[in-house]
Amino acid sequence: MGERATHQRIALVTGANKGIGRAAAELLAGQGMTVLIGARDPRRGEQAAAALRAAGGAAHAVDLDVTDQATAREAAGWIGARFGHLDVLVNNAGITGSGQVSPEDAHDQVPGSVDLDMVRTVFETNVFGVIAVTNAMLPLLRRSPAPRIVNVSSHAASLSLTSDPEGPFRGLLPSAAYTPSKSALNALTVQYANELRKDGILVNAVAPGYVDTDSNDHSGHLTPAQGAAVVVRLAMLGADGPTGGFFGEDGVVPW
Repeated sequence: MGERATHQRIALVTGANKGIGRAAAELLAGQGMTVLIGARDPRRGEQAAAALRAAGGAAHAVDLDVTDQATAREAAGWIGARFGHLDVLVNNAGITGSGQVSPEDAHDQVPGSVDLDMVRTVFETNVFGVIAVTNAMLPLLRRSPAPRIVNVSSHAASLSLTSDPEGPFRGLLPSAAYTPSKSALNALTVQYANELRKDGILVNAVAPGYVDTDSNDHSGHLTPAQGAAVVVRLAMLGADGPTGGFFGEDGVVPW
């Protein structure tokens, strides 16, 4: 009981210098966690961490490019040396690739004419980067009394929703890059959950909703904090919480 009472809760959020990642970091700091701001740009990462500290939170910047396994290992080494463990990993870093901002460019992701290099680039961050970071952090998560992994996905990842010709995504142009990368992330979430269930590590995917961010040219109707709320809820799950699920603010999202 004494160890749990004094346990310093540590959360790492990738891509946390802006948008949903930064909002999630702010909300986790508000829950009393020490938040590690993972960012490719050290300057922007430090600016975000400084802003959280100025607001009364405990935050540190961590240099982390999810497409570079070496930086993931170095980040894990630094976290291990500084804190000895990790309680929450939020795999938020992601890219849309071209065609997610303006309708004119959306044709770049249409499967029949897509550039394979662009698809590879999107998967490198949105799927392979999650594997690299998660595997680097697993030894630290295993040292936590209540380890949680949250993968930031998208409603567009739902095969049920996107395959429905009368569904909410009927007007969305087909995508061979961003949308399938998030579907792959969901599948990956289930596999990690199956592997880690016996260890008490809960792994879930979340769909934040249509959030006002750089990735959609700020056309979203939700604030980053509203989108991050479900991320934080899954990061704070109790021992009896779900694992291997896909959730939005309104509950379970169909696969």
